[in-house]
Amino acid sequence: MKYYIGLALAPASTVESGLAVIEDTGRIILIDKLFKVKDITLFFDNYSSLKQSKICVSLPWDNTMLEGKWRILSKPYQQVATNIHMPNRENWTQRYTKRGCEYFVELKNRGIDIVRTELYLARQNLKLSSYFKERTPADCKFLQNTLKLEYGFEEIPSNMMPAAQLEAIVCALIARKYDSDKMNSKELFDFNGIMTVI
Repeated sequence: MKYYIGLALAPASTVESGLAVIEDTGRIILIDKLFKVKDITLFFDNYSSLKQSKICVSLPWDNTMLEGKWRILSKPYQQVATNIHMPNRENWTQRYTKRGCEYFVELKNRGIDIVRTELYLARQNLKLSSYFKERTPADCKFLQNTLKLEYGFEEIPSNMMPAAQLEAIVCALIARKYDSDKMNSKELFDFNGIMTVI
């Protein structure tokens, strides 16, 4: 049996990271919240079916150096730093943080199938994007209902779930899609040694 693990990684340990594990039959077997990288490494080190799993980790936004409004508004339009010689003054041009990258590369070197994804593009690709502002209660409720109705997740409760856990389910769906249909999955860029796909 195959398992698909989705990890919606937060930019810092003060914000919750969502974790979801889905069977190849489409049943959710675990949804959890983690905060520190140490908790994430502890989960993966003790997970018994890691060799039979496909992992998808989201790219967390880098929230450092965001004092000015123009920096906040311009960050999504900055290039992803794929070149190490690219000037990066005071880190404000960095779009994604490298939180946990060393551990994920270590997992890849151990032979674990792991990819990364950009949540906004992943939601668009899976037709889960809404007209509401991201991570607002209306957007979370839309995502929760769509996951329940369109993808048949009966394990999703009717009361409101945290955004991180819903995003982790999206990451697990990307892992399943990439495993079953690599030809129609798009490889975007390599981020610290791990391919980013949608």
